[in-house]
Amino acid sequence: MLNAGLGEKTEKNGLSSPVLVTGVAGFIGAAVARQCLDAGCDVVGIDNLNSYYDVNLKKARLAQLEGHNRFRFEKLDIAEETAVAELFTDATPKTVIHLAAQAGVRHSLHAPFDYAEANLRGFLAILEACRAGDVAHLVYASTSSVYGARTDYPLSEHKGADHPVSLYAATKRSNELMAHAYSHLFGIPVTGLRFFTVYGPWGRPDMALFRFTERILKDEPIDVYNQGDMVRDFTYIDDIAAGVFRLAGHIPAPAPDWNSTAPSPATSYVPYRVYNIGSNRPVRLNDMIAVLEDALGRKAIRNELPMQPGDVQGTHADVRDLIEDCGFAPQTRIETGIPRFVEWYKNFYQV
Repeated sequence: MLNAGLGEKTEKNGLSSPVLVTGVAGFIGAAVARQCLDAGCDVVGIDNLNSYYDVNLKKARLAQLEGHNRFRFEKLDIAEETAVAELFTDATPKTVIHLAAQAGVRHSLHAPFDYAEANLRGFLAILEACRAGDVAHLVYASTSSVYGARTDYPLSEHKGADHPVSLYAATKRSNELMAHAYSHLFGIPVTGLRFFTVYGPWGRPDMALFRFTERILKDEPIDVYNQGDMVRDFTYIDDIAAGVFRLAGHIPAPAPDWNSTAPSPATSYVPYRVYNIGSNRPVRLNDMIAVLEDALGRKAIRNELPMQPGDVQGTHADVRDLIEDCGFAPQTRIETGIPRFVEWYKNFYQV
């Protein structure tokens, strides 16, 4: 039997509490949970603490949350639908922020079934639990990777995303379609969030900034694909968490101007919405490396490599809808965010 619920249902900034955050030991999940706790929400966090990357880092993120008396953690795999259903019955979440997933483009080339298990079956378990429960809003993580082969920058949610170039992207695009089906069938208000290259303190070790920092400090070469001639919309973690929190309190309504003969993929005749969360400031990879070198006070040894399978040339978020609907846009530039990451990295790893 799980612990009793955390308390009465409350509303914070339009966000109904208790809040369930899946993937709470993850990079984005931990930051979003902190944002909700700081706003006075009761938070139930779940995570399976898998070994995709350093479990000690995940446990350290979790330790930052467990001091809050409004926080409760349950170790749970979202693909275990019975356990998920039991948790929803016990915790009675009003807002669900679903961030648990198997991430990573490269890993999907070698372990494709991990993505079917976590990103498809796991998401279905969450949808079914929301269907059975009294959930006011389901917010879930998508990714800028769904844009795939598109190059009409800045990338808008109102245009198609039907040419993914990795299995990871395909599973996340599938989540968007599954969410729409459940919103249509059962009236569940759902919001999908397309994150653009998230970075910052407590980041993921499989991401470029983390790997580059580790190797430069060890005087080891960094792998630079396509000679660094790629563009990314780097978005700082605090901006991501603030955006998720605001959108979680912004429950979508059916779009009155939705046109079935020229349908927008971002809205619908049901309470369904998709948003980009990005900085809207695309940065060349070579420029990111230069800022990192300045923050570390040393030059990188470069191992130049061709473009890797599943990668895209560029990303650039159109965030006009985010600004219009929530009055918010990410503000942190890499000249500020990367030194903050370096400071955290040195402190955490005692460099």
